[in-house]
Amino acid sequence: MKAIIPVAGAGAKLRPHTYTQPKALIPIAGKTILSFIVDQLHNASITEFIFIVGYLGEKIQEYVKQTYPHLTCHFVYQNERQGTGHAIELTKNIVGDDEVFVVLGDTICDFDVKEVIASEFSMLGIKKVDDPRNFGVAELDEHGFISHVVEKPSIPKSNMALVGLYKIKETHFLFECLHHLFMQDIRSFGEYNLTDALDCMIKRGAKFKSFKVKNWFDCGKKETLLESNATLLKKYGGKVHESVQSENSIIVPPVSIGPGCVLKNAIIGPHVAVGADTTIQHSIIRDSIIGSYTNLFEVVLDNSLIGSDASVKGLSRSLNIGDNTEIDFG
Repeated sequence: MKAIIPVAGAGAKLRPHTYTQPKALIPIAGKTILSFIVDQLHNASITEFIFIVGYLGEKIQEYVKQTYPHLTCHFVYQNERQGTGHAIELTKNIVGDDEVFVVLGDTICDFDVKEVIASEFSMLGIKKVDDPRNFGVAELDEHGFISHVVEKPSIPKSNMALVGLYKIKETHFLFECLHHLFMQDIRSFGEYNLTDALDCMIKRGAKFKSFKVKNWFDCGKKETLLESNATLLKKYGGKVHESVQSENSIIVPPVSIGPGCVLKNAIIGPHVAVGADTTIQHSIIRDSIIGSYTNLFEVVLDNSLIGSDASVKGLSRSLNIGDNTEIDFG
């Protein structure tokens, strides 16, 4: 089985951070979004990955090669972003006849990967939502099989949203249906969508079962990213690296603080993730994500997202600032 992870999107809702960093490499709970996905699949014995890259794709390649040298990794460029269906079609020659596990690059979910892989059927991950109109939606028959999937329906017939997890056994069938979309120019919201290809497979006789995820962590915009950061820190406990220098400071768990950080006269936590080599002095930080190589002095921050190589001095408020930024309120 091969894993396919599309990470070509520009991440517009997370700007300014995604001007300099792909969304998949945004830090959360001491790791990157991408690492949560890769580690979860690798722990279930998947060792071959196909990354579909585009915007800032060279940073994805560099990160993966440096972090996962023991894995077999392929990189496919999606130069024109024409939808998830178009992205998956680009992997055809690498996939061959193997089964695939597709995980969208901003999807962190809590589920039993090994159980899904072991199923005799193709599987789609779902989660009950209050308003399914912004998601792909799955309709189930009386036997528990998926009878229909549709992308962002205006009048949903189900409240079961597709969460971006797809285990597909009949890959030849998938690529036939993707080819059908292109030949007939079938698009949803102007794009060739994977959901439409899956529905084509179902109409042609493919059997899909659903599996419900326990948690679905939304990393798509600042507010939900911070909520997901807090939930993941609570779940996994966080970690303060042994090299952190702390002087007259208080750490309120759960927090994650990277190597080489310096804390002086600071209160950190709860629910704070700090990257490597960051210095925080005379400050109070809670419910926030702070990047690497950043300096914070005399600040009180709550529900803030601070990029890497940033410098903030003298303020008390909620911030959302990107990399290489300097702010002095003194």
